[in-house]
This record gives sequence, C-alpha cells and structure tokens, in this order.
Amino acid sequence: MRTFGVEEELLLVDPGSGAAVPMAGQVMDLYARSDLSGIAPEAGVRAVALTHEFVQEQIETATAVHTTLHGLAEDILAGRARADFLARQVGARAIALGTAPLPAELHTVRLPRFEAIRNQLGLTAVQQLTCACHVHVGIRSPEEGVAVLDRIRVWLPALAALSANSPFWDGTDTGYASFRTQLWGRWPTTGPTEIFGSADAYRRLVRDLLATGVLLDEGMVYFDARLSRTYPTVEIRVSDVCLNAKDAVLIAALTRALVETAARQWRSGRPPPVMPAPLLKLAAWQASRHGIEAELLHPLDARPYPAEDVIGLLLDHTLPALADVGDDAWAEDLLRDLLRRGNGSRQQRNAYRDTRSFTGVVAEALKHTGTG
Repeated sequence: MRTFGVEEELLLVDPGSGAAVPMAGQVMDLYARSDLSGIAPEAGVRAVALTHEFVQEQIETATAVHTTLHGLAEDILAGRARADFLARQVGARAIALGTAPLPAELHTVRLPRFEAIRNQLGLTAVQQLTCACHVHVGIRSPEEGVAVLDRIRVWLPALAALSANSPFWDGTDTGYASFRTQLWGRWPTTGPTEIFGSADAYRRLVRDLLATGVLLDEGMVYFDARLSRTYPTVEIRVSDVCLNAKDAVLIAALTRALVETAARQWRSGRPPPVMPAPLLKLAAWQASRHGIEAELLHPLDARPYPAEDVIGLLLDHTLPALADVGDDAWAEDLLRDLLRRGNGSRQQRNAYRDTRSFTGVVAEALKHTGTG
C-alpha cells in the first residue's frame, strides 16, 4: 500500500468582512507554544503540522504520512480544525478558498528566501495569494518516480477540474472555475512538462533550469508534478485547495491510484501516452476555465468531451488500483457526491447568487471548510 500525505494552503480572513488578514505570524507564534488541549482530541491530531507560506494572509497544514484513506481523511479535518482554532484566538478564521474573493494588500512573510523571491519576480510575487492542495505519494526510486510523472501528466487536468475552487479574485468574478491556476501559471516553471524518459533526463532539466539564474533554488521548480526534494515521493500540485474536506480526500485517493496505476504500467513495459506539453497546457486551461461545468479535453486525444465523461475515464483508469487498497467504494461515493452538488467553484457562485456579496461567499464557505 503506497504511502501518501496532503498539504493544504488555507486563507486567513476577518470573520466579519471576509477580507484576507495578515495574521500568519501570530497564528504560528501560538502554534509554537500551544498544547492544543482544547481542540480535536481524536487520534492523530498532533501529527498535523502548520507552517508559514509565502504571505502572511495564509497558512499551510501538512498531514502525517498515511497508508489508509481513513487516516488521511481524519488528518485533513484535524489540520483544518487546528488552523482555524488558532486563527480564532487572534480574531481571524482559516478558510479553504483557492483565492481571496475580496481585494487584499499582501504582506510577504519575512524570511530571506521569500523576500528574495519577491524581489526577483516583482508584481507576480506581490499578487501571489493562492491556496493549493499538494498530494505526496510514495515511490520506490527516482526512476519509478519519473516513470510515474511521464504517465500521469495527461490525467492532471481532470484532477484540477474536480478541485476548482477559485472563481473570485480581487473583488470580481473572473469567469474561471480556478483562477488560482491562472495566477500561479505566471511563475517561471509552472505547468506541464514533456515526457522525461529517465531520472537522468529529469535531473538534467532541473540543472539546466538552475543554470539560467532565473530560479533562486530547486524549490522554485514548480512543475505540475515533480519529484520531492525532501521525501521519497512524487508531489502532484495541480489542485486548488478544496472547499469541502471530503473533496480533498477524493483528490488524494485518485492521485494515489494514478501513481500506482502508472507504476504498474511502467513495470509492465507500457509506454506513457504521447501528448505534447502545449496540448496539455490547453487541457489545463480548459479545466481552469470551466472546471466540471462544460467540456474537458480527452486525456488521450485532446478533443473536447463532456466533463463527466472525462471524469468517468479517470475513475475507470484508476479503479483497479483503488479496489486493491479498498478505496473504490469510498472514492465512487465521494465522486458521485461532488458531481451532484458541484465543486467549490460552483458552491461559491451559488453563495454569491444567494447573498449578492463576497462577504456572503466567505461566510458561507466558512460553514463548509471544517466539515467532513
């Protein structure tokens, strides 16, 4: 059973106005000295870590390493509860939105690396308040990891469509289901990659990128999916943070199954699907624009198909791996529920339709962030 874990970036907001607030420093100070005796006594809560992100208006949670979906689901909920509990102590709330609906003046966390990135990237960094969900899945070797990256790349737009949760930004409806993808895409190394073919080819590209001097370090290699620099994992980075915690569980389950399926194909000698990166970029754009509300591009021929058909292909592709670890029924139920009620983007737009205000959108989203 492959290990996996999830990192979620959460927005810190004023509970009255819904505007993003620069409270991460205060939250992290509390985190450093809190025993959390008043929160989440269930097993595993203390394994959920909080860390700074790029700006003071957000915080990141990180689950422990898990082998079961049930344990991971508990940690995702515990991480959200932990962040929100501490945020409440300083007059804020932690919320799972991919972008801030209301205008915000951002404050870079005062760490030398973050300030250097801001100096290097200018306005792109100044406007960087986006919240993603990153899934780490265990691999047995770098060669297996790169083989996985080569075989999952065509399926990543479908994951992004499912997770889309950022239609509003800076006080406007962007027209996108995931505007986070558009903002994040301005960074130098984001997006899909071509097929690598070997771990040596992967490392060679990373060395060439660093040699340009544009990147400060390897941490700025922001491919849609990459080898982790720290852990024996592949890190899949295309998803918005999900409004509903159970959608994050679904994304994690599908991601682990994608990795296992790809590894099996590699071991059996099956080559990766051939899809040029420019077509994958269009597939990612389509997923960002419409989420699951219109058409997505087929993962094998890049032609438009109804979104539910492409999502169905993703489920069929991963079902054997899901079944082998007992996640199939749970994943099918979670997917059915998501398609019925809509992803975070649809729920946010429904909230705006009902309240006619972005403050109302945030208030409604707060009700969903901590629920299972």
